[in-house]
Amino acid sequence: MKKSVKNLIITFVIGCTVYVVGKMLTGGFIYNNVNEFLIDFGFYQLYAFVLGYSNMYFFWRMNRVNWKRNSTLKRIIVGVVGSTTITLVGLFFLRALTSMYYAGNTFEAFLAREKFEYYQFGLWITLIIVAIFHLIYFYNKYQQNKLKEQKVIAGTASAKFDALKNQLDPHFLFNSLNVLTSLIEENPNQAQKFTTSLSKVYRYVLEQKSKELVTVDEELQFAKTYMSLLKMRFEDSIVFTMPEQAANPESKVVPLSLQLLLENAVKHNMVTSSKPLRIKIYEDKGYLVVENNLQPKQIVKKSSGVGLSNIMQRYKLLTSKKVDVNKQANSFAVAIPMLTKQISVMRPQTSNQIDDSYLRARNHVEELKNFYYSLLSYCLVIPFLIFINYRTYWGFQWFWFPMFGWGLGLIIQAFRVFYSNKAFGGSWEKRKIEQFMREEENRKWN
Repeated sequence: MKKSVKNLIITFVIGCTVYVVGKMLTGGFIYNNVNEFLIDFGFYQLYAFVLGYSNMYFFWRMNRVNWKRNSTLKRIIVGVVGSTTITLVGLFFLRALTSMYYAGNTFEAFLAREKFEYYQFGLWITLIIVAIFHLIYFYNKYQQNKLKEQKVIAGTASAKFDALKNQLDPHFLFNSLNVLTSLIEENPNQAQKFTTSLSKVYRYVLEQKSKELVTVDEELQFAKTYMSLLKMRFEDSIVFTMPEQAANPESKVVPLSLQLLLENAVKHNMVTSSKPLRIKIYEDKGYLVVENNLQPKQIVKKSSGVGLSNIMQRYKLLTSKKVDVNKQANSFAVAIPMLTKQISVMRPQTSNQIDDSYLRARNHVEELKNFYYSLLSYCLVIPFLIFINYRTYWGFQWFWFPMFGWGLGLIIQAFRVFYSNKAFGGSWEKRKIEQFMREEENRKWN
């Protein structure tokens, strides 16, 4: 229903535009009475309605065709040729019917007086409208492709981020079981304590599975627990220092980043009582640094490539800040950024969220397009009304009423499209909903 009304408005505006242009080219708006004006104006609207709807149907059929990506030129040629043919055939039948039923001529008399120049004006108008239709069509296609690209990018980033996180579960468990195997051989009592502590540590791993970021305090606490597991095996061969809490409690890092760095330090360096591994965690200019003395093993097991590479890739998906690796003669340090703003990887968590975002974007584009249609109609119709007012009776300037009334409607529409989405739109609604939810939660706790 809405589409039919919209098409009627479009054809009416086209009819008015063609009427104004046609009269300006043929000598002006000179009528003996109002009835003569209404008949002439009605014929223009009839032509606009028939030709407009026939071309709209043709474009609708073309849009249902699955065009290939490289067939843009072909589509334009088919559209122009098809619209030209439809317009010429439509004009011929409309002129023939008008001549026979309105003017009372025979079909033979109509054909005898018919010339191609009678079709030139209608043909040029059609070509202009076809060009405008194609511009609108390809602009909409461009917008749709941009939205689809964003959805693909978001889905790819989300899948990649999830893959990186899921990579950690078996990796962590595999390495922990290796430690447990060594402890069973060396110290069965410690192995039993290790098993109990490992269950607590692995619970943290599972809790962080759905999170993109965790607070530095949470990660430091987990690092402390994980180091206690390593000290069960290496005892005094590891010296470990770290702050109790972060300087900024709101700062965040990617989950399990410290565990991976600590694990790498133990894996690639000798850990003996004569040469203890000294690991230090500290903050430095917005970075959380894990530093250890460098005493590389002579024979290192083949690396799985999960640790440091995983951290770098996850940070790459979250922020422009990079992980800094500093290797010197006697030390090795990795600095990971501490993020203080709410940063989230582009990840549609559910299909409903994807659809909602897409629909909101599409609705905004549709509202913007409707506003431009209204603005174009206003710019075409109001001058036409002013001219009619001037040619009929300038003593009473009634054109001010539609000009101000319609203008006020345009201002309201522009406010809704360009401003209200910022002031009272989705983001404002989201902030208000979150505010009310916090207030409700506080009332429950109080």
